[in-house]
Amino acid sequence: MPKTNPQARERIVAGAADMISRRGLSATSIREMAKHAQAPLGSTYHYFPDGKQQLATEAVRYTGEWVARSLRKELEKGPAAGLRAFLALWRKIVVDTDFRAGCPVLAVAIEEPPTGEIPPALAAAAEVFDQWESLLAGSLRAHGAEPDQAAQIATLIVSSVEGTVAMCRAKRTIEPLDRVAAQLQGLIGHATGT
Repeated sequence: MPKTNPQARERIVAGAADMISRRGLSATSIREMAKHAQAPLGSTYHYFPDGKQQLATEAVRYTGEWVARSLRKELEKGPAAGLRAFLALWRKIVVDTDFRAGCPVLAVAIEEPPTGEIPPALAAAAEVFDQWESLLAGSLRAHGAEPDQAAQIATLIVSSVEGTVAMCRAKRTIEPLDRVAAQLQGLIGHATGT
């Protein structure tokens, strides 16, 4: 049995996140995720014995924490800086992949789950969206927004940016993201009095 190698495991998780961001979850097999990460299929099953759903769940959490780290850092400068970082992160992904990749969290969230079941990857996506909203709302409150308004704006930011990334991919232009950015920046300025 192979020894545990944190770098190899993370490479597989990152590769899975990338594949899901391009193809969605249903259209991506665990074999393709392993190949994309340049990892042996046996190693993939060693690290993820529960298979595709376990790997997808880890990919969602990986993406969620990666984005959250950037948000935490930039939100120290205020909600406007956090918004700019959030937008810049997705802009870079969309542009650098020539509109082929979006957000793996959204890709998992829009998959139709089996009737009466909430797969772990879908539950992880909900947790990630909650985390991003919480970080943004906390910064908005700290900079003068009313609590209810901060929560509403945070939800609007996450949902707008996620939806706009999908629009950019479909239209093959970054213009929708620019339009949403201008409106969200104005909304933050109004809510915080800056």
